[in-house]
Amino acid sequence: MNFFAHQDRSRRQTRWLLLMFALAVLAIVISVSLAMGLVLGMLSPVEGASLLSLSTLQSNSNALLFTSLGTGTVIGLASLGKTLSLRGGGGKVARQLGGTLVNADTRDPLQRRLMNVVEEIALASGVPMPQVYVLEQELGINAFAAGYSPADAAVAVTRGTLETLNRAELQGVIAHEFSHILNGDMRLNIRLMGALFGILLLGIIGRRILMHSHLMGRSRDNSGLVAIAVALVLLGVGYVGLFFGRMIKSAVSRQREYLADASAVQFTRDPGGIAGALKKIAVVQDHSFLNRDTEEVGHMLFGPGGAQSLFATHPPLMQRIARIEPNFQQDDLKVLAARMSRQQEREREKAAREQARAAQPERKRAPFDPQTIIDQIGNPDMERILMAASVAASLPAAAADAVHSSESALQGLLLTLLHQDPTIAERQLAVLEKTLGSHVADQVRALQAETGSLPTGQRLPLLEIALPALHRQPPEVLQRLLQAADQLIRIDGQVDVFEYLLARILRQYLWEASNPQRVRTTGRASVRRRRDDIHAVLAVVAWHGNPAEPAQALAAYAAGCAEVLGEQPTALPSMDDWMGTLDHALDRLDVLTADGKEQLVRALAITVSYDGRLVEAELELMRVVCTALHVPIPALQTFAAD
Repeated sequence: MNFFAHQDRSRRQTRWLLLMFALAVLAIVISVSLAMGLVLGMLSPVEGASLLSLSTLQSNSNALLFTSLGTGTVIGLASLGKTLSLRGGGGKVARQLGGTLVNADTRDPLQRRLMNVVEEIALASGVPMPQVYVLEQELGINAFAAGYSPADAAVAVTRGTLETLNRAELQGVIAHEFSHILNGDMRLNIRLMGALFGILLLGIIGRRILMHSHLMGRSRDNSGLVAIAVALVLLGVGYVGLFFGRMIKSAVSRQREYLADASAVQFTRDPGGIAGALKKIAVVQDHSFLNRDTEEVGHMLFGPGGAQSLFATHPPLMQRIARIEPNFQQDDLKVLAARMSRQQEREREKAAREQARAAQPERKRAPFDPQTIIDQIGNPDMERILMAASVAASLPAAAADAVHSSESALQGLLLTLLHQDPTIAERQLAVLEKTLGSHVADQVRALQAETGSLPTGQRLPLLEIALPALHRQPPEVLQRLLQAADQLIRIDGQVDVFEYLLARILRQYLWEASNPQRVRTTGRASVRRRRDDIHAVLAVVAWHGNPAEPAQALAAYAAGCAEVLGEQPTALPSMDDWMGTLDHALDRLDVLTADGKEQLVRALAITVSYDGRLVEAELELMRVVCTALHVPIPALQTFAAD
């Protein structure tokens, strides 16, 4: 999909449709005048002239002029009044729909995630931070942006949006709404609301006159008949005008929705986010429907506020999805519905487990269970987000600045590999002088003097931040970097788990960055076909979690094997070459199916939490295994049972 061409075409079509809307209003004024001329011609016929002849119209010119001006004035004043009633900004529209303002310091995890996403996109797009509302009583998936300008804009989402969408999907929805803000759609939406109200008012006036016309019908003159005629004219023209007005409004809105969808993809560079949200709207029970009347605001919503019809302000969901993912089919919704049903079942089971734990407070458990880890993969909860934010804030300023810059990222990364023992660190710097040059070694030495020896918890975050900035380095430099890294971690004759983790992640990332076409994030191998490799991984993890307790290590290893393979091993394999064993296994396990990877990660979680504690080595090994599997594991903390 060429998003830029699509946006240009949508803008051109929208300008044409707006012109048609103005012409429709003009046609209504003319229609009312002609209809009134017909009525006057019937009541006061001109001898020898037809009802709509030039002479008849000339004889009633004053009345027709008054009618035209009156019709235009009614539409104009009604539209202006409606527009002025919304001058309180987007917040007023949100409150009218039952929205609750979200405080900037909210501690609610879902609201905090929403605020983070809105803040990120506001900063990235260069517009003021809008007010954020949640429609707490609405369970459908929907959102809207309202206001006259970015300065008084508000973004609102439903409770269903918060609870159903993951972060990427929520980001796609918010990016869609920011597109409306950036493209000036909010002002257009308010003008459309005002114009439609003015047209609708004619029909309302006609209906009111008709309801009271029986009182006039008793008079002896023609006033009652005139009133009925005027009422019928206004009623007919008003609803005919509304018919065409709604059609044009829906066409304008449909083009704007396509444009906003395209802009959201362009903005986030993630078609799966906005597409995933649209797919979930299509399969959830409440869809995107709102409980309140959405006649006036339907064109402002992310999804249709009611059932699809001729006047629908939104394109059919499948058409919107197809523009983002052309290969997506209607039958794929059934697969998504089944997956969401399984997810809901897991959430119910999780709630039942939590309820059971609450009923037995004396029982000591680990701060997570295996399903918790599975649920948070790719969708970390607020605790993990805050944990990551805390780690980022604790990084030494000099080191953080270094890894963010492409000019100094190499030196920042090498800093993470230096040993905490000053004597060993100096030997490592001597190796750097030989492999990467004295200037690199001197810069790393100066950086270390400024930051001091880095604690373990800061090294991996710095390495991960530095990796993307290394893309600009020549391949020969990256090759020498890998050689240097291998020498640095082996310089003391020992390689601990964390050093292995750093080297393995560095090697994997640089290889994948150089060979993107060869990277696969899932495969077709079953857990049975990779049985020996799974045994090796679980054994290494269990052994490092209980190095001084062989029986406990065996029990943890057996628990993991029982989960993923249904087997109960009676002995631990040899750990003489655990690094070679683990490297060989990890290279083969990335071809597991998605279900197979999920089973393996769950088995890992059971293994590390078997003894009710989680030590640093177990955390690091889980991280390296999940990285090899291309599974984004959330941040975890060490834990020891009381």
